[in-house]
Amino acid sequence: MSSGKKSAERLIKKYPNRRLYDTQTSSYITLTDVKQLVLDGDEFTVVDAKSNEDLTRSILLQIILEEEANGAPMFSSAVLSQIIRYYGHAMQGMMGSYLEKNVQAFTDIQNKFTNNAAGAFEGKPFSPEMWTQFMNVQGPMMQGMMNNYIDQSKNLFVQMQEQMQNQSKTIFGAFPFVPVDKK
Repeated sequence: MSSGKKSAERLIKKYPNRRLYDTQTSSYITLTDVKQLVLDGDEFTVVDAKSNEDLTRSILLQIILEEEANGAPMFSSAVLSQIIRYYGHAMQGMMGSYLEKNVQAFTDIQNKFTNNAAGAFEGKPFSPEMWTQFMNVQGPMMQGMMNNYIDQSKNLFVQMQEQMQNQSKTIFGAFPFVPVDKK
């Protein structure tokens, strides 16, 4: 394998003492180190050292919890409440897919914008500080663009709900349901 290619996915083992062991570097790491792997775009899997159960999602949620508890949270209480309401709901699977596609679309827009803007800064990529400066200047314009994107996304979600309702009516319309009298 050439040195230009990424190595195989990293395996991180979680031990009962809550320590994380990176098998690639043969060393113990912290959640901060795992967060850096995410930021660097490294692929990894976290497994329980005894049972080999996949704990990757649990560790990622733990990182999000710490990020939300420190500094400026990304999610408001209202958004978190709305997400919780979808657990166990018939639309749970669709909501997860919907959120994933929207986050990916947002990331794609940011990457495209970053690549286009890099030329204006002698080919250097936007750093977090540059993004902060840019958003301070361009905030209202970007807010307008995001509002349009959110409106389109909302309309798409409503259309998906309507399609599901129509399909349900078509499927269950043939059944002779008897209306229930409410007293």
